[in-house]
Amino acid sequence: MRIAVTYDNGEVFQHFGHTEQFKVYEVEDGKVVSSDVVGSNGSGHGALAGLLAGKGIDVLICGGIGGGAMAALDENGIEVCAGASGNTDDVVNAYLNGELVSSGVNCDHHGEGHTCGDHEEGGHCGHHGHEESGESGCGNCGSDDEGGCASGGCGGCHGCHVEPDFEGQNVGKTVRAHYKGTFNDGTQFDSSYDRGEPLEFVCGAGMMIHGFDKAVATMNVGDIIDIHLEPSEAYGETDPEAIFSVNIAELPGSEDLVVGQQAYLQDYYGRPFPVTVTAKDDTKITLDANHEMAGKELNFKIELVEVL
Repeated sequence: MRIAVTYDNGEVFQHFGHTEQFKVYEVEDGKVVSSDVVGSNGSGHGALAGLLAGKGIDVLICGGIGGGAMAALDENGIEVCAGASGNTDDVVNAYLNGELVSSGVNCDHHGEGHTCGDHEEGGHCGHHGHEESGESGCGNCGSDDEGGCASGGCGGCHGCHVEPDFEGQNVGKTVRAHYKGTFNDGTQFDSSYDRGEPLEFVCGAGMMIHGFDKAVATMNVGDIIDIHLEPSEAYGETDPEAIFSVNIAELPGSEDLVVGQQAYLQDYYGRPFPVTVTAKDDTKITLDANHEMAGKELNFKIELVEVL
């Protein structure tokens, strides 16, 4: 049996679609006999399932994953154990001992971003660095970049919906699109043009914010359109209940955080979700779990480059 784990510096990387590496384990008689780190070759959500199938992978262990990617892996006969975090060797041993339980599709938990309080380079919501959180603790995500991609990734989608509420010739297909995102004052917050690489995703699979996904569904290759999205079609309105205060003494690791910093907490299933520090005194820290783009109107220039 061959097990692949999304990998970053010894830890389970928390966004399947943006992982740059997998650690592949060879298992015989229920025990690991060898392991090797392999690159993803820059593949996106739509191509990673085929890449893993080509390497003979039987099981994928990952953090966050959306409905489209889960379906693609299932079609390739690959078992998925999602919602894992921590050291990759430890989670593989937990899987082999029958102690690792999959969360299933969980793309609204994390975010590049999602869930997304901060972003790695490239700015696709959902990809964060490895967490350092302990039990019920607070893990610093390690990035202090501002802005980030409001178009891509699971973090900002309104829950992963495998069945979209819109139609179009591109629904269910892997597409590649260039885009530029701006606020109403013209300030640019993200651009695939600047990165020189179009964004790849499965249209209608919940990998993108709703309004962006819906717009691409009816586009033809070569089309360039401009759209304006209200918060309801993007990252939703700001939820005051997602802003909360806790005692620093009850949250190991939070004593080192500063206002404006992004960090991770864990839910009851051990899955990481990002928060932003909004206030802190000697005893309490206030955290905001809203997406950084919540409550904002967004504008996109979208160019459909390819339908695969």
